[in-house]
Amino acid sequence: MATNVADASNRTGTNWAGNLTYHANAVQVPATREEAQACVRASERLRVLGSCHCFNDIADTTGTHLSLERFRRVVSLDRAVGQVTVEAGIRYSDLAPYLHEHGFALQNLASLPHITIAGACATATHGSGVGLGNLATQVAAMEFIDASGTLVTLSRTNDPDTFPGAVVNLGALGVVTRLTLDIQPDFNVSQHVFLDLPMNALDAHFDEIMSSGYSVSLFTDWRGDTIDQVWIKSVTGAGPDLFGRKAFHGARPATRNVHPAGGDPANCTRQMGVPGSSYDRLPHLPIGAIPAPGGDSQAEYFVAREDAAAAGAALRAFGDRMAPHLMQSEVRVVAADDLWMSPCYGEPRVAFHFSFKPDWPAVKNLLPALEAVLEPFDPIPHWGKLFAMQPGTVKARYKKLDAFRDLLEKHDPTGKFRNSFVNRNVFEAD
Repeated sequence: MATNVADASNRTGTNWAGNLTYHANAVQVPATREEAQACVRASERLRVLGSCHCFNDIADTTGTHLSLERFRRVVSLDRAVGQVTVEAGIRYSDLAPYLHEHGFALQNLASLPHITIAGACATATHGSGVGLGNLATQVAAMEFIDASGTLVTLSRTNDPDTFPGAVVNLGALGVVTRLTLDIQPDFNVSQHVFLDLPMNALDAHFDEIMSSGYSVSLFTDWRGDTIDQVWIKSVTGAGPDLFGRKAFHGARPATRNVHPAGGDPANCTRQMGVPGSSYDRLPHLPIGAIPAPGGDSQAEYFVAREDAAAAGAALRAFGDRMAPHLMQSEVRVVAADDLWMSPCYGEPRVAFHFSFKPDWPAVKNLLPALEAVLEPFDPIPHWGKLFAMQPGTVKARYKKLDAFRDLLEKHDPTGKFRNSFVNRNVFEAD
C-alpha cells in the first residue's frame, strides 16, 4: 500500500532552500507502479515531488503530492547498447557509483549530485561543456503514468515526433516512473582551478576559455576587473595538459583546493589535477554531500552564445547593486538540443547562474532589475529556479510551445497534473 501522509508539512512542508512552503493537502509515497497508478486515478490534482530542489512553485500543488522516494532502483543495464534503465526517483548520487562499478558513466552530470534524475530532466537542468547538452539529452526512453492511470512508454527511436516534447515536461505530462539513459565507458577527469582571470581576456577569448576542458565553470561576484575562479575539468589523457601552467589567459593557478563561494574546500570535489572517476569530478560537490537547506536562493538565465561578452559587461555594471545579496555567480555553456521546452532548443546557450543569500524579500525585489539588465539579450529563465519574468515573455521564447500544449492535453485532457506554475507559464492567455 502507498504510504499516506495527510499533513504535508510533516514530510515535505518546504522546498530544499526553505523559501517556499508547499500547499499540498496530502502526500502519497507509493512503493510500486501499481500503487502510483492507483494514486493518480484517485486524485483530482497531483504533482510529483523529487528532491525538492526547485526554488519556485513548479512542484507545488493544492492537491496531492506524490513522492517517488521509494523508486530508486536500477532496473536494467544493457552493456551492448550502452543504456541503463532506472526508476524515476533515483538520484545521480545513487546511479553514478553503480555505473562506475560496472565500467560505465553518464556523459554529463549536474553540479549537485543529490538531485533526482527525473526532476533534473523535467526542468532541463544541466552541467557545463561546449559539447554537452542539458541532462535531459541523455534520455533515450521514458515510461510515465498518464491522467487516466495508464502506463505510457515513449522513446527517441519509436516516437521521434513527440519524444522531444516529453522529456523536459515540467512535471505536467504525468508521473514519470522509469527512464532509459544513454551511457558510455567509464572515464577519469582531473580538475584544475585558476584564479583572477582578467575580464578583458574573457571578453576577447570567451569561446577558447570555455572550450579549454571537457567542462568549464567560471565563478564571479561581477565586481572588479577579474573572474574569481575558473574551474576546468579535463578528461584524463585528452585535451591540453594544464599541469605546471603558470598562467591561463592571465589567470594564476590555484596552489591549494578552493571553494567557489569561499567555503570549506573539503566540501568540494578534488582539484589540483588529481584524476578521479568522472562522477567524482564533474559535480562541484562530491557524492554524498548535500548542501545545508536554506543556504541560498538561486536564479539562472540563458542567453545566446554570441551575446556572452555583452551580457557579461552588463552584469559587471550591475555588480554593485547585486553585491549585498549575491553569494556567487557561475557562468557555464550548454550545447544545443532538440527538446521542445529546453532553453537550448535549436542553439547553444550561455547560462548565467546566481546564488543569492537567503533573504527572499530582498531577492524578490532584485530579480526584476536583474532581468531588465539581461533583457536586451532575450534571456530565458531556468524552469526550476527563481524568476520574475512575465509569463507572456517566457512563453514567447519557446518556439514549440503550441506543440507542447497539444502533447499535454493528449495525455492529461483535464489538467490533473497542472498547477499554478504550469497554467501561467504554458496555458493561460496573456
